[in-house]
Amino acid sequence: MTVFVKDPCGFICIIFTYAAVVYADYVVIRWVIVQTMADSLWAPFHVCLFNTLVFLLSYTHIKAMISDPGAVPLPKTRVDFSDIHTGELSSMLQNKDDWTVCSRCETYRPPRAHHCRICKRCIKRMDHHCPWINNCVGEKNQRYFVQFLIYVTILAVYAIILVTISWLKECPLCSGEITIKQTRILHSIILIVEAVMFGLFVLTILYDQIDAIINDETSIEQLQAASDGDAPKLSYRKVLLRHICRLPCQSYHPTYRHLPSHTV
Repeated sequence: MTVFVKDPCGFICIIFTYAAVVYADYVVIRWVIVQTMADSLWAPFHVCLFNTLVFLLSYTHIKAMISDPGAVPLPKTRVDFSDIHTGELSSMLQNKDDWTVCSRCETYRPPRAHHCRICKRCIKRMDHHCPWINNCVGEKNQRYFVQFLIYVTILAVYAIILVTISWLKECPLCSGEITIKQTRILHSIILIVEAVMFGLFVLTILYDQIDAIINDETSIEQLQAASDGDAPKLSYRKVLLRHICRLPCQSYHPTYRHLPSHTV
């Protein structure tokens, strides 16, 4: 099932993400490869490899963005909350083995499912709502999200390596015009800053995702355990990461002030 979340913050983050990717591709090809490797067979190799990674990054991002994260199906008939304390409803919940009732979706939901206030649905094994993919990260699309993080990390490292080689390697065919040199240096510096910032940010998220998969515990469950005192308090790294991840949305989107964006 294709998902399209109508969230202005998500739209902004998606535009910003692809603008950064397109700019990186432009700088690497126009100002790094073409300017410094035009006489080498490495030029077409790097162009093909870099754009292949860009394609894989875009594909996994789109899949994570439009794939169903594991939304709990809505029933044709909603739960009658006037009978919430009756024996009949209690017996139904017992038969469903740890299932709970969502007051917003007005339906039953399986264990480890949580309600997202932005998607307005209960999501199975919901990890968090990510504005950068304008979707929840859940049971069915987490693999695409992790793949996207891996490709962003590889692309950031690759861009830094190409820029470093272009600076260190002698380039007799490079233009001696001062304007072109200054432009190439300026674009290269901006690309390095972008690659380092995105690379470190995404690498941290990737580490958290792998840690959650290995320990079989979502970010929401870690937050709940820490709040209930059943687990150590969240590290400053995790708390800071959650705020940075949702930074573009916190100024005007009230649901992002309560992290993660879910309802138990």
